[in-house]
Amino acid sequence: MNAEWRTRYDLAISAAHRAGDLARTYYESTFEVEHKADSSPVTVADKSAEKLIRDAVTAAFPADGFLGEEFGDQPGTSGYRWVIDPIDGTKSFIRHVPIWATLIGLEYKGEQIGGVVYVPVFGMTYRALRGDGAFHNERRVRVSNVTALGDSSLCYSSMGWFTRAGRERVFHDLYKRTKRQRGHGDFYGFVLVAEGAADIMVEHGVNPWDVAATKAIVEEAGGAFTNWAGTPTIHTPDVLATNGKLHAEVLGILRG
Repeated sequence: MNAEWRTRYDLAISAAHRAGDLARTYYESTFEVEHKADSSPVTVADKSAEKLIRDAVTAAFPADGFLGEEFGDQPGTSGYRWVIDPIDGTKSFIRHVPIWATLIGLEYKGEQIGGVVYVPVFGMTYRALRGDGAFHNERRVRVSNVTALGDSSLCYSSMGWFTRAGRERVFHDLYKRTKRQRGHGDFYGFVLVAEGAADIMVEHGVNPWDVAATKAIVEEAGGAFTNWAGTPTIHTPDVLATNGKLHAEVLGILRG
């Protein structure tokens, strides 16, 4: 195992826990909600949690770069970049829905090599480092063995995203071909795929910080993660994560 990867991965786990626990102190109290230029909500918890992560990484690896939801892109010189979503599920956070998480994706030379998803309210950590396996807390996880779309479980975020993208008909086609469907949005559908509890997670309207961590986890769990064109990237708004066995068939539907 690459020692530089491992050291950063260990820091990502500890920083995600510290930042997530900090965010939870706001979640359990009262806080003001602001709105960014794109009308998406943001709180002091988002900003404080991301700052904590950046400060921790900078102290240990000052040459590393960052891409974060709240403080943007900060290039580095080491080849490593930390992709941060301090609170994935801010809208849930604001409404005191407990399904939100702190996400840290670790990149090396543009490739996702590790990811951490920490769910503070439930005390759950999903994590993976390339070549080391994917884990839910200390339990190693793998994607499912479902091979028939008619037997599969589909996760998605909100119909509104597909409607706004003009892809509502395509999504309905996929929806009708699966056995069961659940609106587990944000990070949650992706980690369910990684641990074999769901087989497909389809999303539209994401940013790189929403999926950098989960891409690494899904792939290390044996699954596939691409955009709807089949490219393994985090830099398009349309993404698909599956157990791998269903990926080609689902892509064929989404391209329709």
